[in-house]
Amino acid sequence: MLDRLVTYAREHGLDAEPGFAPKEARWAVVCSSGGEYLGLLELGDVGSKKNRGKSFPKAPDLNQQLLISGGLTKSHFLIETVGVLAGLDKDEKKLKSVLAKRAYFIGLLEQAAAVTPELSCAARALGSEDTVHRLIADLKAHKAMLSDKVTVQVDGRFLADSDSWHDWWRDFRGSLGGAGKPAKRDKPGEKMLCFLTGAAVEPAYTHEKIKGLAGVGGLATGDVLIGFDKESSRSYGLEQSANAAMSTEAVKAYQTGLNDLIANHSVLLAGTRVAHWFRGRVAAGDDPLAWLTETEEQEEWNAQARARKLMESVGRGERPDLASNTYFALTLSANSGRVVVRDWMEGSFAELLGNVTRWFDDLEIVHRYGSGSAKPPKLAAVLGALERELKDVAAPLASKFYRVAVRGEPIPTEAMAQALARARIDVIQANPANHARMSLIKAYHLRKGRREGTMETELQPGLNVALRDSAYQCGRLMAVLGRLQTSALGDVGAGVVQRYYAAASATPALVFGRLVRGAQFHLNKIESPGLVRWFEGQIAEICGRIGKSMPTNLNLEEQSLFALGYYQQLAALSAGKKKDEKESDESGSN
Repeated sequence: MLDRLVTYAREHGLDAEPGFAPKEARWAVVCSSGGEYLGLLELGDVGSKKNRGKSFPKAPDLNQQLLISGGLTKSHFLIETVGVLAGLDKDEKKLKSVLAKRAYFIGLLEQAAAVTPELSCAARALGSEDTVHRLIADLKAHKAMLSDKVTVQVDGRFLADSDSWHDWWRDFRGSLGGAGKPAKRDKPGEKMLCFLTGAAVEPAYTHEKIKGLAGVGGLATGDVLIGFDKESSRSYGLEQSANAAMSTEAVKAYQTGLNDLIANHSVLLAGTRVAHWFRGRVAAGDDPLAWLTETEEQEEWNAQARARKLMESVGRGERPDLASNTYFALTLSANSGRVVVRDWMEGSFAELLGNVTRWFDDLEIVHRYGSGSAKPPKLAAVLGALERELKDVAAPLASKFYRVAVRGEPIPTEAMAQALARARIDVIQANPANHARMSLIKAYHLRKGRREGTMETELQPGLNVALRDSAYQCGRLMAVLGRLQTSALGDVGAGVVQRYYAAASATPALVFGRLVRGAQFHLNKIESPGLVRWFEGQIAEICGRIGKSMPTNLNLEEQSLFALGYYQQLAALSAGKKKDEKESDESGSN
């Protein structure tokens, strides 16, 4: 995985030089060449709540180790927080530290002015008390947050975009003494083999943090992917990152690659962040992994149809660029300042396309009202179908489902059980059936049956009246008896379905005898002879398929087939209601 991240960074031209990193700034302190403060400028998508500001691809960067080394309070160079440049903090106890950082920031500008004279103008402006008062007023007027990033602009030039200070910065960073500090060993200066390159190097003492995981358990300041701060994690008397020796350059390379993937090529999926990329170029419209997670607003046309069409093209040899391609997928979260790698996958594009196509095919289900198939649910919808809210889905389960879709693996039994429980609640509370829940139940049995060669492979998106399974047929019978009551009595509130569904799905033999006998009362209430005969025929047909005796007990998997039979029969009844009633009336009048 680390090797793939380094390769990604290099192939995409990402600057992985230690001491530099891509950064964003939402605000700019505008100064004149005479050292006067001219105002505050908002950068990026002005006015947007999600404005991230202007991106600077090679900004100066100090890791946490360097910021705290030497016992001196330091700041970043050229790009800092609003709070530091204005000398403000909500916590008065931290104000002294913030003011020290502000002084350090101005000091860096003055030192770097030796190679970039414009920086002295910015230093003079920021060093003025009048500037501080005006800056604070402008920040309040623009409603800037203390944590927002701000940079400097002199005569319309963003100095963070200049390269005139790069050599000075390299020398300054090296003078701090912590840059590239080797891990402590018995023989200082002794080299070790780099875990990534195999070259003999002095390993970096600590590794730089991974950013962008704050929404999935991470810290705003970043999280460590590789770290050995605890004694229990170390071996052979080695300290810190010597336990996984890597050069400073290798560390920076994998960190830069992963940070770029998280920032630009990842999506949030129920407590995890999923990033993916390909060895060769893949157009956005040909990306099967994006189809799994894209929103309805992003979806231009049916993802299932897209997958089938693209798979046909690859199969005919029309897309050799894709057939020979490779995908990489990484599922991440964080905990207590550490990155959690929940899954890592790589494989051929053709295999991926086949699995994603099969995922959508397995999930295909008839619409609850019988009007064709429902739209294939995205992964977030499938996961959301397992809990009251998507945020309640556990990160390990989200990661597992991503693997199920990408690798074509079986759906976990516990996930099917969760979907079944929620589907049962929908029925009892007379809520509209959730398509994603029923899709998941169907897909569970399809994949299980495909693996074991059992009857579940006969499941279809819509009703299969000939399915050889008594639990499924019992579900069908429940739907017909419920519709019979509605046809005879209208809306009666809590009918036979709401009152008996739970018991019937677990112990059919104890319940259906009474329900079938009670059906005669409902049949007597129907005025149309043709409709009476139609219901009698439906009940007889289903009972005949169940067999001579009703099942005594249904296990969890059988209960899910009961739920599927109920749903698909109800959808078929809804689709054919008007047509069946018309035909039954005509039959009765003959």
